[in-house]
Amino acid sequence: MDLAYICEWEKWPKSTHCPSGPLACTWSCRNLIAFTTDLRSDDQDLTRMIHILDTEHPWDVHSIRSEHSEAITCLEWDQSGSRLLSADADGQIKCWSMADHLANSWESPVGSVVEGDPIVALSWLHNGVKLALHVEKSGASSFGEKFSRVKFSPSLTLFGGKPMEGWIAVTVSGLVTVSLLKPSGQVLTSTESLCRLRGRVALADIAFTGGGNIVVATADGSSASPVQLYKVCVSVVNEKCRIDTELLPSLFMRCTTDLSRRDRLPAITHLKFLARDMSEQVLLCASSQTSSVVECWSLRKEGLPVNNIFQQLSPAVGDKQPTILKWRILSATNDLDRVSAVALPKLPISLTNTDLKVASDTQFYPGLGLALAFHDGSVHIVHRLSLQTMAIFYSSAAPRPIDEPALKRPRTTGPAVHFKAMQLSWTSLALVGIDNHGRLSMLRISPSMGHSLDVGLALRHLLFLLEYCMVTGYDWWDILLHVQPGMVQSLVEKLHEEYTRQKAELQQVLSTRILAMKASLCKLSPCTVTRVCDYHAKLFLIAISSTLKSLLRPHVLNTPDKSPGDRLTEICAKITDVGLPAATRPQLPAGWHVAGHAARADGCHPHLGPAEAQLPACVHGYLRHSGQHVPALSPAHQALDLLS
Repeated sequence: MDLAYICEWEKWPKSTHCPSGPLACTWSCRNLIAFTTDLRSDDQDLTRMIHILDTEHPWDVHSIRSEHSEAITCLEWDQSGSRLLSADADGQIKCWSMADHLANSWESPVGSVVEGDPIVALSWLHNGVKLALHVEKSGASSFGEKFSRVKFSPSLTLFGGKPMEGWIAVTVSGLVTVSLLKPSGQVLTSTESLCRLRGRVALADIAFTGGGNIVVATADGSSASPVQLYKVCVSVVNEKCRIDTELLPSLFMRCTTDLSRRDRLPAITHLKFLARDMSEQVLLCASSQTSSVVECWSLRKEGLPVNNIFQQLSPAVGDKQPTILKWRILSATNDLDRVSAVALPKLPISLTNTDLKVASDTQFYPGLGLALAFHDGSVHIVHRLSLQTMAIFYSSAAPRPIDEPALKRPRTTGPAVHFKAMQLSWTSLALVGIDNHGRLSMLRISPSMGHSLDVGLALRHLLFLLEYCMVTGYDWWDILLHVQPGMVQSLVEKLHEEYTRQKAELQQVLSTRILAMKASLCKLSPCTVTRVCDYHAKLFLIAISSTLKSLLRPHVLNTPDKSPGDRLTEICAKITDVGLPAATRPQLPAGWHVAGHAARADGCHPHLGPAEAQLPACVHGYLRHSGQHVPALSPAHQALDLLS
């Protein structure tokens, strides 16, 4: 793990820059990063800013005046990476969307509000799309074996099973609010209490189940209090949003069972589900002013013992042992330095025992590690289940004035700069952090998480992740950070080989993605940089062809004749760059003659080139013959015939 780059914003002087208390940061599948800062004006007024940054061009950041009256507490990208949710400490939620598909033009047409109630957790509703990565099948030839669609129900569906869009939020007073985006553009909002006895919610997180339910975990901030979990069901009844809640089994952190440790770790500072679509595993962090303990818990079904007396009275009880849901601790760390931020992986690795064993044998770790940032400035990558440290990064010391002599600089025991917000990329190969000075740092995380790899195994890991991005359509910039110039040729060849093994239908869907991926890979090596123009030109021609084909739709879809698109394909398949024998040349009407390779009539038609002479006469516009005009093909047909 090493540093890729640091962004220090020159247009934000230190006198006006004021990082807000709860810094928020989120990373989209398009490799766009959104983060927050506060800017202080001359009259000491604070402006809540949202910044959009493209990781490939970090020097060009787009800033948005959010118009939030209080500090922004939550930021969340949607699954497509084109919309952004922001929530503040006054209960206001805004939905930002791209204007004209531009990353530097944003608008907020809709939103919701829970007046005066700070938002502590925020999430988009699940759309029912979940793809699992099977590590043990990374050598399979079919993409369907490597990446399988998991049966997962959307949080809410419209007529026909289409997922309904919207978001869910949890407030500090124990309310859950759901906003649904209707097809007409209206927002349908409803608010309900998580339980009958409401209490303070200092920390919360949201996850989803395969059955379409929502799970909310809450904590009041004290390690002596239990971590409560609730099941939330959302439905639409009579054009109104209905929210039903149910209490789930709760848990106490293990460190609180020891009275001596409970006094030393009084507060729960971090509460996270390991993944949005994995409500059975939760990560907890209890901290003091100087130290922290991290615990990983899992929800399991356990058998409930039944006395023999009841088994004799009811034989059915003895045949099928009743079960109960119970939280069990998977792992815990020793006392660490105080944790300042946590970043969880988004890569949906299939977490079965076989997968974990294969991952350990092949040293394949992306998606199996999470990041912990500490107040001493270090960042640790630990296993998401065992919590064993796999890689460590130490940041540089806090900056000092340049004009200060080096001999007069006081020595410090440790760096004063630490990350207040972190996010892992969608392939877990990059990590972004916002420190307490408002600077953005980008870290590269090796696919082996610090372990040494030979070139062949590294290529296998990178190829597996490139295929995942090609199937999902996610951006692959973070993978390119680890591609060396000597790997480019092998990656391009192996990527093309795996692509040709797929079915023809899948190849047609992925044809443009693999061209774009090859072009970006070839830019990384001087030996292959000349191919980039060829790939871009082919993409451009494919775009032109697709656009013109879309214009040539048959007037009657059930006609037995071939559609214009089918005829266009036949025309494009013909070879027109060779001369035709005289006997096979098309016969011209009376009054026409051939001069060389140019056709003309009565001297009124201009000369045509050799290639044009072989095309039908109607392509050449309105030709004058016997005083009558002959209509030509449409401009779309003319362009396509010339392209062929």
